[in-house]
Amino acid sequence: MTAPDDPLRGSEAVFPATEFRGRIARLQRRMEPLGAEALMLTGPENIFWACGRQTAGYFAFQALIVPLTGDPTLLVRRLELTGARTATWLRDIRIWEDGEDPAQALGAVIADLGIRRLAVERDGWFVSMALADRLARALEGVKILDGSGLAEALRVVKSPAELTAIRHAGRYAQAAMRAAIDACRVGTSENDVAAAMVGAAISAGSEAMAMEPLVSSGPRSGIPHATWRRRILQEGDGVFLELAASHDRYHAALMRSVWLGPPPNEARDMMATALRALDAALAAMRPGAPCSAPHEAAQAVVDAAGHAQAFRKRIGYSIGTAFAPDWGEGGILSLFTGVGRELEPGMVFHLPMTLRRYGAFTVGASETVIVTETGVEPLSDLPRDMALR
Repeated sequence: MTAPDDPLRGSEAVFPATEFRGRIARLQRRMEPLGAEALMLTGPENIFWACGRQTAGYFAFQALIVPLTGDPTLLVRRLELTGARTATWLRDIRIWEDGEDPAQALGAVIADLGIRRLAVERDGWFVSMALADRLARALEGVKILDGSGLAEALRVVKSPAELTAIRHAGRYAQAAMRAAIDACRVGTSENDVAAAMVGAAISAGSEAMAMEPLVSSGPRSGIPHATWRRRILQEGDGVFLELAASHDRYHAALMRSVWLGPPPNEARDMMATALRALDAALAAMRPGAPCSAPHEAAQAVVDAAGHAQAFRKRIGYSIGTAFAPDWGEGGILSLFTGVGRELEPGMVFHLPMTLRRYGAFTVGASETVIVTETGVEPLSDLPRDMALR
C-alpha cells in the first residue's frame, strides 16, 4: 500500500492527478446504472487510461478496482510495486507474490474492501479462460455484473492532454517515415530500412511502440501485416512502410508506399485510386457524421475504379493509448459500413487506405487525424504519393 507522503508517488505520471481524477469521476458516473459497488478493470489500456499505470510487465495479472465513490485500489505483482507507485497517483496499491495465485489475492482484496456487487470487463485480452475460472472461484459469493465497454466508451473522445500526446507521436511517426523512405535503395535490406525507421522514431522522441513497424518489399509487400525478414531490395520492387510511434503510450500511425524504379501501370492506377479514396474519406469526416460515412466515401471511389476486390477491409479505426499486441483502438470503434456512432470533436482515427494485389504488391497511404469542430486535423504533412527511388 502506498503511503500518503510517498516521495515516489506520481513522480513519473504522464498527466497531473487532476486528469486522472476527472477520468475516474466520469467512469463512476457511467457505473451508476449497473447497480454495482465497484468496477474491475484488467485490460492494460483501460488501467492506464484510468490511473496512468504502465509497465513492460503488464503480462502479469493486474486489476484496478474502481468503487462507485472514493478512490481506486490497484493490485499488481510485487515486482511491479515501485513502477506502480511512480506511474500513478494512487494511494492504495496492493500486491500479490510470485508463487501466489493472483486470483486468490484479488479475492482477498475484494473481501477486504467489502464489495458484494462487482462489475467486470469480460473482453479483456489478458485474462485467460483458466484464470477466469480461478477468478470466479475466488469471487464466489460476490455478485458479478457485466461492466464491459464502460472505459472504452470514455476513451474514444480524447482530452486536450491526450491530443497533445498524440500530436507528439504524429511528429515522431513522420520523422520515422521520412527516414524509412530515404533508406529504400536497391541493394538495401528490409532490416536496414526497418532500422532506419525505428531509429529515427526513437531519436525523434518515441517510446516503445505497441506493435512492430511493417516493412516489406517485392512480392512480400502484397501480404497483409508482413514485416522485415532480411530480404534485399531489388529494382522493380514495391515497398510497403507503416508504423505507429508513441508518446506517453499514446500512438499515431502513418503508412506510405515506395517503388524502386518505374512502377507498373496497375500499381500507378491503384495508387492514384487510393489517394482519391483517402481524400474522399477525410472529406466525409465531420462532427455528426456517422463512422460509416468515411468508409462508404472511400468504397465508392474504389468501386468506381474497378478495384473493389483489392480493398476488402475497413477504412480506419480509433487510435490512442495502446499496449502490444496492437497499436490501435480498432476493437473500440471502426470507420466501417454499419457503424452508426457519430463522429465527435476529439476523436482520433488512423485511416490506412491501401489497395493490394495479393502476393504481388500493396500501394496506398494513411493519415492519423483528429476530428475537429469543422472536419479533421491530419497529423502529418508528408507527401502521400508513392515515392519513386
